[in-house]
Amino acid sequence: MPEHAQILKSDLKPLWILQGLLLTALLISTTACLSYAEQIKHVLADDQRELIRTILYIISIITFPMTNLIRYIQLRLNQTMPFSEGDIGEVVKKRYQSTVIVSMLLILTVGVYGVLMFIWGDKQNTLFIFTGLSALGLFLYRPKLPEYEALNEALVNRSQANN
Repeated sequence: MPEHAQILKSDLKPLWILQGLLLTALLISTTACLSYAEQIKHVLADDQRELIRTILYIISIITFPMTNLIRYIQLRLNQTMPFSEGDIGEVVKKRYQSTVIVSMLLILTVGVYGVLMFIWGDKQNTLFIFTGLSALGLFLYRPKLPEYEALNEALVNRSQANN
């Protein structure tokens, strides 16, 4: 692998570590819910809980395409936003990191819905569905080297065109 590609790949390490931490947080929160179920449950009335669950499912379904759209917009803005002269590598790195972090945090909220529903008296299935969807989303919106390379190339080309 060329040195330039190695540098770009190493720039993604903090994002991979963050993704690992978020997946670990999902696992820990699910385990904690199951381990301390009796102590943490504050059961809501069935009709109220079903309404909240339905609303959260709808929000979760909407969250996935919205996150994809937001990520797409951020990636395009990252390529077209002006930047001051300086280290292009740092500009690219900061812009891509913010894009990936926003995507991961938006998707992590889906896992939080599962924990909330479990605390409010829902069954384990709901917890597993929401946290599973969140884990899937973290996989879908993970840091991607081709995206990062494309962003780097676009900004380098813009910088060279301006000079």
